[in-house]
Amino acid sequence: MRVEQSMLSMRNISKAFNGITVLDSVDFSVKKGEVHALMGGNGAGKSTLMKILTGVYTADQGEIYIDDQLVEIKNTDDARKNYISMIFQEFSLIPTLTVAQNIFLTREDKTSIGLLNDKECIAKTRKLLQDLEVDIDPNELVGNLGVGYWQMTEIAKALSQETKILVMDEPTASLTKKETEILFSFINQLKSKGYAIIYISHRMDEILEICDRITILRDGKHVATEDCKQIDLDMVIQHIVGSGMDKAFEWVERDYDKNTAPVLEVKNLSLGSKVQDVSFNLFPGEIVGIAGLMGSGRTETVSAIFGTGPKDSGDIIVKGEKKTIKNASDAVKAGLALIPEDRRVQGLVLEHSVKENIMLPILSKMQKGLLIDDKKANKVANDFVKKLNIKTDDIYKTTNLLSGGNQQKIVLAKWLANDPSVLMLDEPTIGVDIGAKTEIVDVIRELADSGKAILVISSELPELLALSDRVLVMHEGRIVKELQRREINTEEELQHAIQGF
Repeated sequence: MRVEQSMLSMRNISKAFNGITVLDSVDFSVKKGEVHALMGGNGAGKSTLMKILTGVYTADQGEIYIDDQLVEIKNTDDARKNYISMIFQEFSLIPTLTVAQNIFLTREDKTSIGLLNDKECIAKTRKLLQDLEVDIDPNELVGNLGVGYWQMTEIAKALSQETKILVMDEPTASLTKKETEILFSFINQLKSKGYAIIYISHRMDEILEICDRITILRDGKHVATEDCKQIDLDMVIQHIVGSGMDKAFEWVERDYDKNTAPVLEVKNLSLGSKVQDVSFNLFPGEIVGIAGLMGSGRTETVSAIFGTGPKDSGDIIVKGEKKTIKNASDAVKAGLALIPEDRRVQGLVLEHSVKENIMLPILSKMQKGLLIDDKKANKVANDFVKKLNIKTDDIYKTTNLLSGGNQQKIVLAKWLANDPSVLMLDEPTIGVDIGAKTEIVDVIRELADSGKAILVISSELPELLALSDRVLVMHEGRIVKELQRREINTEEELQHAIQGF
């Protein structure tokens, strides 16, 4: 029988960034030998709460207790001293090193003459894996292991550092069904050994299967903590969604010509198990949304279309003409534009000015002889700043100094300046405040009204429902459902379709 005291208790935790409150007096606790799910929509505050627990951020107010003792966690070292480890979505393992080398990387035993003691490292790893009842050879190169075993090696690495509290962030996002089953039996073993596990996921069927309790955050506030045996899918969705969609995200039925030829046709697009035989059309003036869980293949699909990601097979037809798209330049020439999910890495040069970023894809159009026509460039940049309501002192301001919402608008401006026929947006409002979100939604609608064909990926369902004329639902690399927007009455209905129910 499980001991019922809380191993971890976070009380009244608050945090704000640049005056925007992201956590508002949140309480959260985990018992010994419990798997406790932490859920909420994008921007609910889950990541921030866990970053406070693991010492990446410090709370503005609130207290953290471990085994009823008040502790201070001001940095990651403090978290480690309090036996807290986190396994992130992105693997941190090095494929060319062995399992043992990865587990004890930077913490290796040394021989008496100061050399790395590989033998000791292997022996410790073997003991650790035996204790965890995991059948992995410590000498095996990580690159030779399946993804499920990568995940277990990550967990073993975290547990090798004397852990009591383990945070798992979307641990099954890149796992197959079989690998997920292996992971779950492993988590049940950890539970029986008394570890406290915090499990962050969007997959509700998994949460109801593996977790004991669930805490739901919405807009930075704690809305519910429930026993998983006492709750069902509908209740969880209701808590996540709240009473109703924001008025700013109300859907307006749009009129566009459905009898014309498609501007983009994707036929039998495949990439291993990540994208499987995906086909769809996109018409001028239409907004199509792609919905799905993390790891459902949405980003891989648009990357394959745009040539920035691999593909095994499939045809891309633009305005009736089959195109060979091997890279982003080919895609741009074909009239495609992609606004990537990670704008700070892929979409912008943050040290450059607003104007320089907007000019990047259209420098050749701005040339006057060998030089850039500055007058013309300034006019284009100023026109977009005005059109997209980019809040900046002037076009010469360094992009890094602008808010997330304004940075996202610069990425939009940069691609619109090139006048594409098809605009693909991957999580266009991720990390931006509600004001900027509604503005970006308005801009996307205006672009469609002007005849652009638009493909939107978003995990924020109110936004997807506000924008889309049609919604494609992806699950495990396939399009499993196509819904006309008028057929979807509530966010819950779409959430059910995404979860595969």
